[in-house]
Amino acid sequence: MTDNEEIIKIIETLFQSGITKDLSKLREIHLDDPKFSSFSDLPPYDLKDYQTTIELEELRFISISDYNYEIKNPKISIFENFAIVALELIQKGMLVDNKSYTGEHMIINGRATFVLVKQPTWKIAHIHLSKIFN
Repeated sequence: MTDNEEIIKIIETLFQSGITKDLSKLREIHLDDPKFSSFSDLPPYDLKDYQTTIELEELRFISISDYNYEIKNPKISIFENFAIVALELIQKGMLVDNKSYTGEHMIINGRATFVLVKQPTWKIAHIHLSKIFN
């Protein structure tokens, strides 16, 4: 498998967790290191560490049923042992409120940037997700 194929597979594994609800893979693909960071346009807005990111991803994927995603126009730039991936991302699903047993359809058109490091396999070291507001 080429580096590009490995890298896109890692990113797909992140979003596939929302479909399969197999959240155990999230810990395998992120860099468990104090250097890890993430942020997005969803609260909380602060820069998050590894543990907080994992917990928020798990919570998000658990609360969305019928989740699906589409990665569009990925650009992968590899520099020795790190890579930057920029892409467009469409996420769809039903946001479920388990207390009131209601749901709301959601479609998020967004962009994402991932920074990955290779040590010795590719791991996500930083994530930035943002919605596209039309």
